[in-house]
Amino acid sequence: MRAFLFPGQGSQSVGMGKALADASPAAKALFQEVDDALSQHLFRIMVEGPDSDLTLTENAQPAIMANAIATLRVMQKEGGFSISDKGDYVAGHSLGEYSALCAVEAFDIATTARLLKLRGQAMQAAVPVGEGAMAALLGADIEKAQALADAAAQGEVCTVANDNDPSQVVISGHRSAIERAVALVKDHGIKRGVLLPVSAPFHCPLMQPAAEAMQEALAKAAINAPLLPVYANVLAAPIADPEEIKARLVEQVTGRVRWRESVAAMWDAGVTEFVEIGGKVLGPMVKRIAPDATVRSIVTMDDIEAALATF
Repeated sequence: MRAFLFPGQGSQSVGMGKALADASPAAKALFQEVDDALSQHLFRIMVEGPDSDLTLTENAQPAIMANAIATLRVMQKEGGFSISDKGDYVAGHSLGEYSALCAVEAFDIATTARLLKLRGQAMQAAVPVGEGAMAALLGADIEKAQALADAAAQGEVCTVANDNDPSQVVISGHRSAIERAVALVKDHGIKRGVLLPVSAPFHCPLMQPAAEAMQEALAKAAINAPLLPVYANVLAAPIADPEEIKARLVEQVTGRVRWRESVAAMWDAGVTEFVEIGGKVLGPMVKRIAPDATVRSIVTMDDIEAALATF
């Protein structure tokens, strides 16, 4: 069995998508579709930067999605690829869940782009700059990370945001609590704590205003039944009902990204091959969760041609 995966924030880089657009009319058309949906020259920012503009959450989120879906579009238009024929499940890391849903036609490309633009804006607006923070805990499992978060909270928000793999957990919350946690890592048997260069504390209760904004937007959004089940971040389980998909996307704004559990659940369900589309971030995590899995990343035209030859 095979699952297709879609990367999350942090996988963006200036120049992304340029080689695809230069090589493929299908990719170029996809990027134009996203620009039109957003009434913005997002593709120009993706190609030319500056990095500070691309890294803005409201730009990074739709840009990462556009890059992944453009990669998929090239496979479909030029290689006759069908995700429903070649896959059993899809999943995405945080915003990547929207890319996954777009890939299996639950949302169309314009709807996905607009939802992610709003999601980025709402997440940024939920907490004043400087009041929140996130930190990666290296050499931490979920139990150690939870104990550390509990010890550092001291009445503030400090919670596990991303359970990425057996050796990396991300915490999120009030800046002072996150800084306390980083100072306490050694006491909890954790190798290192690294503050992340993010503009807001994602996937924690401080994001509640953003969750409310997404609930309103998703209630109005047109959604179809997905071609394949999607492993929801907040459940680490597959769902396919359109209304449940919307509800879980709302929960995801404040809820934990249960990536380690999702990959483990897919492996237990019989998935042996994991294919990351549009990035090379999730593959290494998958190998740490399911060492015997086959992992492939599809980013370049060469990757696309190699993949199409073997699927």
